[in-house]
Amino acid sequence: MDSNALKAFLTIVDQGSFSEAAEALHLTQPAISKRLATLESQLGTKLIDRSNREIRLTESGARLLPHARKILDEIHNAKSALTHDTNTIDGQLHFIASHHIGLHHLPDWLRRYRKEYPQVELHLQFMESDAAYHQMNKRNAELAFVTLSDSMDPQFTVLAQWPDPMAFVVGREHPLALLPCPSLADLAPHPALLPDTSTATYRGISRLFLEANLTLKPLMPTNYLETIKMMTSVGLGWSVLPVNMIDSSLKVLPVPHTVSRVLGAVALERRHLSSAAGALLKVVQEEEACQ
Repeated sequence: MDSNALKAFLTIVDQGSFSEAAEALHLTQPAISKRLATLESQLGTKLIDRSNREIRLTESGARLLPHARKILDEIHNAKSALTHDTNTIDGQLHFIASHHIGLHHLPDWLRRYRKEYPQVELHLQFMESDAAYHQMNKRNAELAFVTLSDSMDPQFTVLAQWPDPMAFVVGREHPLALLPCPSLADLAPHPALLPDTSTATYRGISRLFLEANLTLKPLMPTNYLETIKMMTSVGLGWSVLPVNMIDSSLKVLPVPHTVSRVLGAVALERRHLSSAAGALLKVVQEEEACQ
């Protein structure tokens, strides 16, 4: 089996269409269709059902899918092993960062990385943590810097992690700002400005309220913490934000509960890091250790 044909097959599946797969691989649509047809001819079976507008795997295609990923992962690992024999760190590096990490951690990392490894061509995507895991599954990036989750798929491995302490906050004109020692019961009647229910932050706060037999009143969920900060600062509700985001527009509420989350670097367990990715990981570990 030709690796290019396998790559075409996987890209069609991941992109959900022949045209988008062709664009992703910088090929024409007839060229990518030909690669798939060649693979199907070699295997003697249809892999993708073309009878509907939606891309659907045949039974044979579904069985091939995990093996195709493993084969291409091993080819990636072989190339990575050979490049580690050289002293030059160059090439392309595709990686992902959550918006919060991009704003509050990434600048220091990249400032140093660009200075030490100018020959590396960086390709950075910003997205929510859940979307990052999905893109990593598609092999669209080597590393992702995200909020770690207790429900993370076991095929991912955590390469570095650091705590991100958080605090209950309100705007300075909010009624809760006048209470000397507010409790969860005091917060419960007021709107809560929190990320989406699928996030680790929301689950942690929700667990506190459930254990206290209290009900949250979430208002306008968004995963952009800067937006949550703005809405909190103007008095729309209370929130829980990373300590490094708190400024004079907010008042910390001394609620007697510790809240934190863990940020970290993740990669697919069976894919070896390239020299460029390994160098970035080392920079991140050293920079975070100095914080």
